[in-house]
Amino acid sequence: MANQFVVQLRNQPGSLAVLAEGLAAKDIDVRAIGGGGLGDVGHVIMTTTDDEGTRAVLEAGGYTFAEGESIIAEIEDRPGGMARMARELSDAGVNIRGHLFLGRWGDRAMLGFVVDKPEIARPILERKGPSAG
Repeated sequence: MANQFVVQLRNQPGSLAVLAEGLAAKDIDVRAIGGGGLGDVGHVIMTTTDDEGTRAVLEAGGYTFAEGESIIAEIEDRPGGMARMARELSDAGVNIRGHLFLGRWGDRAMLGFVVDKPEIARPILERKGPSAG
């Protein structure tokens, strides 16, 4: 999977439009996106069709952003599934920089995480089965 970009935006009308227009002008397609905002600050978490091009657009636009490998994880799709995964990462000293919901199949949800310590997080996130959730 492509890298994930966690991008800080101003929490005001048009911020996402400007970013999306900049990507579109370089023929870069957004593949997955999530985000939000509180107060004056917002953010998007996204994957695109062109990591290098996305990085260039973000740098040229003066955006504050973090980029990282998207590590795919399956978690139990029931109350507590995300809590257990987040706790395991926290207990291992891993900070979650962003995550994207990718889909749901039966009793499993699939997410892509970008973290500050992928070498520590990968074995935790890539586990499958009930103990992973």
